[in-house]
Amino acid sequence: MKIAGKSFLVTGGSSGLGAACVRELHGAGGRVVILDIGEHGAKLAEELGDGVRFCKTDVTDEAQVSAAIATAVDAFGGIHGLVNCAGIATAERAVGKEGPQPLKHFAKVITVNLIGTFNVIRLAAAQMMKQPAQPDEDRGVIICTASVAAFDGQIGQVAYSASKGGVAGMTLPLAREFAQSQIRVCSIAPGIFDTPMLAGLPEAARESLGKQTPFPARLGRPAEYASLMRHIVENEMLNGEVIRLDGAIRLAPR
Repeated sequence: MKIAGKSFLVTGGSSGLGAACVRELHGAGGRVVILDIGEHGAKLAEELGDGVRFCKTDVTDEAQVSAAIATAVDAFGGIHGLVNCAGIATAERAVGKEGPQPLKHFAKVITVNLIGTFNVIRLAAAQMMKQPAQPDEDRGVIICTASVAAFDGQIGQVAYSASKGGVAGMTLPLAREFAQSQIRVCSIAPGIFDTPMLAGLPEAARESLGKQTPFPARLGRPAEYASLMRHIVENEMLNGEVIRLDGAIRLAPR
């Protein structure tokens, strides 16, 4: 798919990986609607100017996601791509010093990371299917954010790993289902990236995390995630795949 002139939804687009994707798509001539619960998306949309909109959106809320899709259709004529970056991370053992993990803590992570991702996919895909396919191009491209924790999650990551494992697991069946509509689905599984999730850590801790990556021995950069996102959009043969973007890291048990 050629990005120029196409319209995209980016969830979690106010910061981190999502914001990098917004900048990459806009810089390539795409039009973007940012979906996020944070208000920083409004500032990013103002900064980038024409071709970018912000919709304050909880990805788990059907009405709010539908409203954001309507904004994209009204402003840009449709939706050609979706990049799912919205998510939360927690660190909590299944059974800790105070007893079993509260079920609502586990459920919240699953609800935002997995159910929220699926909620946006189903609604965006339905809109894509209404639109005509461009000659020699996909009708749509959907990219989700999994994590290396889906494959080698650490102690304390049970909820996060389960949610991201779900994202990885639904990639192929969605790609198979949507193939008849010329809509591709891929997921990216990033390693340890320099995002707001790590921003609160001391610099020494951040450096230590980066050195766990075999090569390059540093934290991943959001722009590197966005670069892979763009390649997936532009490379029609990438479909149904979960791609690790991790510098060959394999997470230790703790």
